[in-house]
Amino acid sequence: MSTPSPPVHTTMNQFSTAGNELLVGGLPLSRLAERVGQTPFYAYDRDLLRSRVAELRAALPESIKLHFAMKANPMPAVVGFMGSLVDGIDVASAGELKIALDAGADPREISFAGPGKRDSELRQAIAAGVLINVESFREVDLLAGISRELGLPARVAVRVNPDFELKGSGMKMGGGPKQFGVDAEQVPELLAKIGKYNLAFEGFHLFAGSQNLKAESIREAQQKCYDLALALSHHAPSPVSFLNLGGGFGIPYFPGEKRLDLTSIGQNLEQLSQRANMDFPGASLVIELGRYLVGEAGIYVSRIVDRKVSRGQTFLIVDGGLNHHLSASGNFGQVIRKNYPVAIGNRMNADRTEIASVVGPLCTPLDILADRMTLAIAEPSDLVVVFQSGAYGASASPQRFLGHPEVVEILV
Repeated sequence: MSTPSPPVHTTMNQFSTAGNELLVGGLPLSRLAERVGQTPFYAYDRDLLRSRVAELRAALPESIKLHFAMKANPMPAVVGFMGSLVDGIDVASAGELKIALDAGADPREISFAGPGKRDSELRQAIAAGVLINVESFREVDLLAGISRELGLPARVAVRVNPDFELKGSGMKMGGGPKQFGVDAEQVPELLAKIGKYNLAFEGFHLFAGSQNLKAESIREAQQKCYDLALALSHHAPSPVSFLNLGGGFGIPYFPGEKRLDLTSIGQNLEQLSQRANMDFPGASLVIELGRYLVGEAGIYVSRIVDRKVSRGQTFLIVDGGLNHHLSASGNFGQVIRKNYPVAIGNRMNADRTEIASVVGPLCTPLDILADRMTLAIAEPSDLVVVFQSGAYGASASPQRFLGHPEVVEILV
């Protein structure tokens, strides 16, 4: 049963509307869907990507380098566009390395991280001339041999598993036992081996966690990462020229979450930058961000193919679901499932709403994009939009599951 209600506004305000239509890249959503030629699709807005980088540049010291962690969104067009805005690209596989190089990224400003680099990947990284974030003693031994064989220097930084966590992070990637990096207490021994092999040591990479909306936690982690790097630098075979303090900047997904306040983070990084002028003269201080740069600039769009009521509950069945957007379904790390912001993209200012669930076409009860949300009353052929979808979407989803068509991605 429908009830009158105020107009629907669930865009989290980064996107505009015209009439009932959501605007993406300046285009009404229904027209954009016609241009794409099919649903479902992801759309990423260039203006929003550009404005997010500009916002960061304004808040952070000029001395801080900004790297894009392309694991968040490896679509080649996005990587190429982001590469024109940031100072470097961070990759996590040889596949990502190829995309970054094809997009024109400077190999000197590409870093390669990952806990299980294959021999062939290390060979490709040395041949490309990128910085390799070493994550084990095995990698050092392999890099020494490959470097000798190819007659090329192996540029290395040590990824450190710190002895602390990023408090309040959605995904902890440092502190305690972890598959990532080298435990801080083992790093002096690793540095000695790097020196013995005469590898081209450049610095440290510390990444304590991700998806954090608490500025104080991020400041504390950056301070601790800096202090740890400073202590470890006394064991280094050569001066530190590269210090990646990680990222962890989160974006709001769920009711009650607030956008991260960059002001105090920028002030803290200014203090660290001034310290680095004394402690690490000439070194680059890097912040590595993925989700924060692209997450809010993207939407996932699917089309309603059926509408049904089951024992009083309305279901809007769309042509794509967890096979394209695993994280929105709640199956990409959520302990308790919560709804991403969702709207009917061609009924943005509807004056009547209902409680409905948006579900995909897959034969599993896990295929849910919105569970009992207040939405504009919708019918088959209407377009459902999932916001905050610019990161960990298509590439982080099981697109071959149950044999449905793969999703299209566009940059507008």
